[in-house]
Amino acid sequence: MALARSPVARAWRRWRHPRDLRVSRNPMNVEDANRRFLMYGVLPLWFVPAVADWIMHRRTRIEHTSGTRESALHALMMTEAGVPVAMGLLARINPLVLSVLGGAAVAHGATALWDVSLATGERDVRPVEQHIHSFLEVLPLSALAFTSCLHWDQVRRVLHGGEEPQDWKLLPKENPLPARYLTGIGLAIGAFVALPYAEEMTRCLRASRARTAG
Repeated sequence: MALARSPVARAWRRWRHPRDLRVSRNPMNVEDANRRFLMYGVLPLWFVPAVADWIMHRRTRIEHTSGTRESALHALMMTEAGVPVAMGLLARINPLVLSVLGGAAVAHGATALWDVSLATGERDVRPVEQHIHSFLEVLPLSALAFTSCLHWDQVRRVLHGGEEPQDWKLLPKENPLPARYLTGIGLAIGAFVALPYAEEMTRCLRASRARTAG
């Protein structure tokens, strides 16, 4: 009950009440251009290589090679990318959120290396797939870079250890992103990231059960 009455919980209950952030169709300054490219450039760029990578896994019959072990790593990498994306879209950018974005980018890179090390010993990882991996690996760093450019004052707070109490609280944006944009990006993540890799895991689990039964 105390948690439900906390200032953070009260702020999230009102998170759609302030006026939406205005995203100009014709940005006239660097800040607006950065924000628009992050929202409509960097984030959508995730979808094409994600689907392409899933196609490569399907062509090399992942369910009969590295199987659920590699598919579980893919799910872990989606989590390492998805959690900071959700925070960046919904939460106020402060030292806490920037630290999570930076930590997730490092963790994602380490998991990607683990994934490739496992895959190359179990199935045929072709140069095209490796190039797709390279593209996916740089996207979290690109998102972190553009977010840092938009919120350099918060980057300075991170470097000074975040001296204010609100620096380390997960608070909603003062002006939330438009609901239409959040709905669209959420549906796209579900359709082009979550759904294909859920299908992959289902295939891997089915093949694993068939081998066990055999």
